[in-house]
Amino acid sequence: MNPYRLARPLLFAMDAERAHDAGLRALELAARSGASRLLSPSPPAMPTKAYGLEFPNPFGLAAGLDKNGEHIDALFGLGFGFVEIGTVTPRPQPGNPKPRMFRLPAQRAVINRMGFNNDGVEALVRNVERARRRRGVLGINIGKNKDTPNERAADDYLTCLQRVYPLADYVAVNISSPNTAGLRDLQEAQALHALISRLREAQEALAAQHGRRVPMLVKVAPDLGDADIDSAARVFAELAVDGVIATNTTVARIGVQGAPHADEAGGLSGAPLLGQANLVLRRLRARLPVQIPLIGVGGVLSGADAVAKMAAGASLVQCYTGLVYRGPPLIAECVDAMRRRREQRNGPVRTP
Repeated sequence: MNPYRLARPLLFAMDAERAHDAGLRALELAARSGASRLLSPSPPAMPTKAYGLEFPNPFGLAAGLDKNGEHIDALFGLGFGFVEIGTVTPRPQPGNPKPRMFRLPAQRAVINRMGFNNDGVEALVRNVERARRRRGVLGINIGKNKDTPNERAADDYLTCLQRVYPLADYVAVNISSPNTAGLRDLQEAQALHALISRLREAQEALAAQHGRRVPMLVKVAPDLGDADIDSAARVFAELAVDGVIATNTTVARIGVQGAPHADEAGGLSGAPLLGQANLVLRRLRARLPVQIPLIGVGGVLSGADAVAKMAAGASLVQCYTGLVYRGPPLIAECVDAMRRRREQRNGPVRTP
């Protein structure tokens, strides 16, 4: 029996953001009572190496679900190979006015305009320090405050990078959310080079300071044109970033036109995003050096979708909206599908 099938109608009867909060509270309660294993089958072992890190399996949670790192252990308890928390900003901010999250059930999609609502980097650091983190890889996604102008954006990213560096297994630089005005302008080649070069310098200085090199990844939008993708790839290759996450949500409305809430402002995620996100992923893979692995995210609602990400060039795969529609059993389904693909290509997966 899938407990999420029983809970989903109740959650979908609530406002989407209230359901998000209620779901996390229920997950935390299940973890503390030892009942996490009842929520989903344990995924098969699928050890995966990327960014110099060892992942128990290559399927992870995308940023946005646990913005403040309050539920790290409960989320790992579901079987994710890695969990990415955030996006976090230097100072707390409430985000955009509510309502700001909308389900499109017929299209298995969500539109959100949350706006980097979070309690600030100091609160996130305290939460991470309290987490046990007995398994899995922890990523921390960083951004800038809404009222920080783009010409000073690097200062915000540097503040977050310095604070989370000792606690993160990897850091993700979010320059692609559509819900902070002007943020995506940082993906323009000149602005991108200026920002990432400063962060790369800081990354190497922090590695020397801490005696440990933490990989830094950049998360890009699915709405970049081919020329912009190519320009970004050249910047990433020149500056030797550790990895790229493709993609964030889209401002396009392909596949949802005419649906209730389709005209709401914000980023669209879920099933309609899969094709466009995979196009960006595939183009980046073709233009980046092989030593820069990619994380594929956007539209994963089945094991077949996860396999499609790998076929498009992803070394690791993430979900978020898929968890809303499918619940925790999606995790084992995706890991199992990816494992079977690997076995077909390379022979049986060896486990420690």
